[in-house]
Amino acid sequence: MHPAPSVIIFSVLTGLGFGLLAMLGFGLAPATGWAAVVTYGAGYALATAGLMASTFHLGNPQRALRAFTQWRTSWLSREAWASVAAMMLMAPVAASAVFAGRLMPVLGALAAVLCLVTVVTTSMIYTQLKTVPRWNHWTTPALFLGHAIAGGALLAGLGNAPVLLLLLGLFLALTFRTGDGRFADRGHTLATATGLGGGSVRSFAPPHTGSNYLMREMIFVVGRKHAVKLRTLSILLVSVLPALVLLVLPAGLIATLLAAVLHLIGAFIGRWLFFAEAEHVVGLYYGLR
Repeated sequence: MHPAPSVIIFSVLTGLGFGLLAMLGFGLAPATGWAAVVTYGAGYALATAGLMASTFHLGNPQRALRAFTQWRTSWLSREAWASVAAMMLMAPVAASAVFAGRLMPVLGALAAVLCLVTVVTTSMIYTQLKTVPRWNHWTTPALFLGHAIAGGALLAGLGNAPVLLLLLGLFLALTFRTGDGRFADRGHTLATATGLGGGSVRSFAPPHTGSNYLMREMIFVVGRKHAVKLRTLSILLVSVLPALVLLVLPAGLIATLLAAVLHLIGAFIGRWLFFAEAEHVVGLYYGLR
């Protein structure tokens, strides 16, 4: 699949933002006053920036509000409703922490659950696609949740953040490895891609003499050597190096910011691979798989 920058930014930043808000809502990183302004503000800023970035991938960004009308059938629409509900429910929790210096455990926990539900709905936009076997698996929502929880714990300054980051790295490596053979395991052929049934099917002539929308958006090939390097770099940056920074450097703002920057770069690389390595069955129709 074509790794569009807007979708990469959207999925990474919203996951990180809602992950941080979830940690705050559950009361795992109690903050009041100015500390709450910084932490809740960071969560809202990341989530909002990610949601804004998603509109740039729409053909007509001005019609983004129409996404809310298809909640019965569209995971994109469900994600839109879940994100708005989570941010609205978290608002009084944040306001109480900032202005009254009081936490709201029950309402905060409900808002935190909605934040994680939002992350799941984002992942389901991709998980539901049977035409992309690499995504059509339980590991996709688990990976999105893993990024949100580990990244949220990192930004919240939780003591178990290094452990969560290392677990995320292990799971990311697992998804890379198991995802490689999923297209072949599904047994897709030109016959299944065209809907012509069983038997031997071959292409008589190229479907098109030039490029088209499907070829630009659904077919993207990344060299294996480059993929291996990028996978290694992603795991190191998103997991290993941030964990080492948190374990070696004295606890504080500098260590958290350095670890967060490394983690964010690694998350962007990993999410680029998430799209670039996803094989759509339409590639069989064009003889490019």
